[in-house]
Amino acid sequence: MTFLNTDNLKQFLLIGLIITLGYTLGSELYIFFPGVLGAITLYILMRQKFFELTVIKNWKKWLTALLFILIAIVIFVLPIAAILQVLLPKFTGFLADESQLNTILETLSKKLRGISPRFAINEEQIRTMVQRATTSVPTVLNATLNMLTNAILAFFLLYYMLVDGRKMEYTVQKYIPLKDTNIDDIWEATRVMVVSNAIGIPVLAASQAIVSILGYYMFGIEEYVLWGVITGVFSLVPIIGTAVVWIPLCVYLYAIDRSGQGTGLLLYSLLITGSVDNILRFTILRRLGDIHPITTALGIMVGIPLFGFMGFIFGPMLISYFLLLVKIYRVEFSPRGSMPD
Repeated sequence: MTFLNTDNLKQFLLIGLIITLGYTLGSELYIFFPGVLGAITLYILMRQKFFELTVIKNWKKWLTALLFILIAIVIFVLPIAAILQVLLPKFTGFLADESQLNTILETLSKKLRGISPRFAINEEQIRTMVQRATTSVPTVLNATLNMLTNAILAFFLLYYMLVDGRKMEYTVQKYIPLKDTNIDDIWEATRVMVVSNAIGIPVLAASQAIVSILGYYMFGIEEYVLWGVITGVFSLVPIIGTAVVWIPLCVYLYAIDRSGQGTGLLLYSLLITGSVDNILRFTILRRLGDIHPITTALGIMVGIPLFGFMGFIFGPMLISYFLLLVKIYRVEFSPRGSMPD
């Protein structure tokens, strides 16, 4: 029996070493994975125009890459930085103000106790809630720093991906053990998903934020811009979406005896905010890439725990890849060579 000969043993040892090193590198660099995914996203969005300018019009690659990175910073980074500059101090200040949180929770507890004793919040629960809120401030600051680090990494990688893009794509294609037609299918699925989510998601969040800001302003919510932006972010979360924000705000208005404004905000959120969310989610994303809403919803639920914010893009891509690979398996290994869809 020659199964465990010297060559096979060397092969297994090399595979084991590659897997071990790959796992070690991946576990240590996992925190920077969103930056890598961000670079891939920007590359897919820019590659066609970049190749047109550098291959057809003979622009210098390094200069064109720097120009594209500058454009990306203006479009993506500066608006986010401006929002964080305005909102982060207010958000962290609100969480750090224990007296204000205590007042809000005590008022809410009295209101709930008046409705039913079962809904009352005792002092121990109030203290626990305040402690959790105040301890979340460092987490918010750390997340902001991590986002900045990943943004720098993304642009660093993007430069070299653009400059060496054609060589990189050829190398990747060479190592994929599939037919050329199936590789083309994978690329097309990737392009469609990235374009759909990278464009559709910001439009969805921005539209939802604008509608929410208007509603909060109309019904007397303090820091309405802050809560509107938070609502825009939560509009991307499947199923519950914006309700995570506006339901507590409605409860708060009822708790401080502003029932009319609470009812108005509730109706506005149900009829206007909810409708805008559903219309945009099931039209814009599908129009950009004809991505089924179930694929988007399931992908986001899977992607956020894995990739953080970039999971909004690469989570749905995982679902699409799974379905695509099943189809490719049938084509590659079916006895008849291919099967109908």
